[in-house]
Amino acid sequence: MTVVTPKFGMGASVLRREDQAFIKGEGRYTDDISPAGLLHGYVLRAPVAKASFTIASTEAARAASGVHLVLTGADLTHLGKLKSGVMQRQPDGTRAPTRDIPILCSDRVNYVGDAVAFVVADSRALAQDAAEMIEVDYDSEDAASGTATALDEGTPLVWPELGSNRAFTYHIGDKARTAAAFAKAAQITRIEFVNNRLVCNYMEPRSAIGEWNVDENRFVLTTGSQGVHSMQYIIADLFKIKKSELRVMTPDVGGGFGPKSFVYREYPLVLEAARRLGRPVKWAGDRTEHFLTDAQGRDNIVKAEMALDKDGRFLGMKVDLLANMGAYVSQYGPFIPYVGVTMSTGVYDIGALDVSVTGLYTNTCPVDAYRGAGRPEAAFLLEKLVDACAHDLGLPVEEIRRRNFIKPEQFPYRTQTGRLYDTGEFEGHMNRAIEQAEWKAFPKRLEQSKAGGKIRGIGMATYIEACAFPGSEPAFVELNGDGTVTLKIGTQTNGQGHATAYAQFLSEKLNLDIDKIHVRQGDTDELKDGGGTGGSRSIPLGGVSASRAGEDLANKIKRIAADELEASAGDIELSDGVARIVGTDRTIDFASIAKAARNPDDLKGFGEFVQDECTYPNGTHICEVEIDPDTGTTDIVRYTIVDDFGVTVNPILLAGQVHGGVVQGIGQALTEDTVYGEDGQLLTASFMDYAMPRADNFPFFHFETRNVPSTTNALGIKGAGEAGTIGATPAALNAVTDALWRAYGIRHIEMPATPARIWAAIQEASPA
Repeated sequence: MTVVTPKFGMGASVLRREDQAFIKGEGRYTDDISPAGLLHGYVLRAPVAKASFTIASTEAARAASGVHLVLTGADLTHLGKLKSGVMQRQPDGTRAPTRDIPILCSDRVNYVGDAVAFVVADSRALAQDAAEMIEVDYDSEDAASGTATALDEGTPLVWPELGSNRAFTYHIGDKARTAAAFAKAAQITRIEFVNNRLVCNYMEPRSAIGEWNVDENRFVLTTGSQGVHSMQYIIADLFKIKKSELRVMTPDVGGGFGPKSFVYREYPLVLEAARRLGRPVKWAGDRTEHFLTDAQGRDNIVKAEMALDKDGRFLGMKVDLLANMGAYVSQYGPFIPYVGVTMSTGVYDIGALDVSVTGLYTNTCPVDAYRGAGRPEAAFLLEKLVDACAHDLGLPVEEIRRRNFIKPEQFPYRTQTGRLYDTGEFEGHMNRAIEQAEWKAFPKRLEQSKAGGKIRGIGMATYIEACAFPGSEPAFVELNGDGTVTLKIGTQTNGQGHATAYAQFLSEKLNLDIDKIHVRQGDTDELKDGGGTGGSRSIPLGGVSASRAGEDLANKIKRIAADELEASAGDIELSDGVARIVGTDRTIDFASIAKAARNPDDLKGFGEFVQDECTYPNGTHICEVEIDPDTGTTDIVRYTIVDDFGVTVNPILLAGQVHGGVVQGIGQALTEDTVYGEDGQLLTASFMDYAMPRADNFPFFHFETRNVPSTTNALGIKGAGEAGTIGATPAALNAVTDALWRAYGIRHIEMPATPARIWAAIQEASPA
């Protein structure tokens, strides 16, 4: 049977509707908005990582030209702090105390960039000039800046009253069962590595506009976000007001990747200033502020062991993870390592697991969710460990995977952490990736590299992740008077292409050109609630709801059309914006149907899909690299991806998501590193020092899907937004390690595997 892909429906490669405006510079971001009477804010930030302080005087700043307001911590005692509500239970059943983020510090600062004062003036430049006039006396102290040394004796304490830099302790698994597995092992493989800290670096730095609406007695906040409703809830709680007393709006957003989900100090600051001054106040951060203060990602140190039998089958696994939280507990910070370790066993049938997680405080920027949020860390750990196991046993890396994969007949499969995988054919996509990567012909390419004075390596990663977590995302659609349709939904596009993807779901149900379908997000006045965008949830949850809402509206349109055409609703078909009696030329267009409706509710459709379990996308990435030993420079010469996303909604949008994720994952593996000095100063605070991946770092990506529909999701969809990041980092580093092992016997190199680091490793190994 031939499957016909609909013009605009699911499976169609519809080009992004959003791109025309963005390409022509017609995007409308927060910093493009300038309400009448706008004032500008600037945050005075701590120049030291740890200190007590006093503000000797703000008089000069208050008297400076163009200044309207100076706020310090003493002025904000009526506001709450930014809290985290996701601390998991410790082994003794308790939840560790949190250290919450003050809107402005009162007497202590805990990392470089901590907020000390807020100045509002006629321009940002005037506000910054005035901020420099504030007299702050810092009594600096030694800082705790390193993850590896945070618990060492003699390391300064970030929060002395806690008696330790330990923030929390988690445990998952069965210690006794794992000990028994290790006791009977024929081989135990051990690794230890750093999962380096990352700065998100979305294209659009954060900004926010606060307004006070006197007539309505409420706030209005405009800011780039990943969901306005969580912003409304948290900020209303800070101000101790009802949600209805705060409107939050998000226009176009230039990238999110997790860190734009969070409420930052500047948002309540612009609102407080606007209320006091009766004028709109804008804060616009620059790239340096982004480096210093926006929540960062990863930063783990991991020790792991695998117990194997004589045939190379995995018996049990132990993990000891140190997770740096930074100076405060960020919004989802404590949950990130927890959700990561729930994916510890990955695609493998491992019978016993013992995982300990220790959260740490350091005098550094808080750490929180960054694309993948714990799952990339788990996949990197496991795929690095699996390669080490293969090496210790002398097995090919693909063979040890093949022996240990969860088999299709074992599904649904309950992991040792309680995760319930619904479907998967892991060997199938690995075999396909091996074929497409021409894995067997690698030795020939290796010899060609040797002839040119280069070294070459090939690495793979087979991954699975949990995403589109249980919950729902209701969708509301309405037929407008002009015959167009509007969808309102509580997710938030940050560049993914929601206006295109959601329109495809509706187009399929209404048989309507997607140009006549409008998608509205980002306004708490238009929609009472919404879950936002994160965890690859928008399409698996929101898309299914949009599809159901479209079906609901289609049925209502048919009923109205049937009444107008004096026919049965079952005899009505929809096509190109008209309703037609099947087999006739009798029609009524959507605009006329809208006018004919006797009840406004007859023009509204609703859909909600409640998902009870995660979706589990999975796949195989194969990376091939060539390295110049004289410079340490790595070139990625081939990259192959075969993924299982259940069902593909739009192949072009999907490829874009995967490509972007792969680039971010390889960025961590090869170039990006957040480095703090012993004094807590951020040494990589600009693009001069923090190396972002560039387009010329990458070859053509071969990407294809080998989908097995999800049984968890109503349409078979598995989330895809973070998967590229999860598969790429281990594949890239395994390839680099393979090259170094083949040429120099080097078994380990830390991320990022920069030219300097690779060159140094080669120099150290060469004499041997």
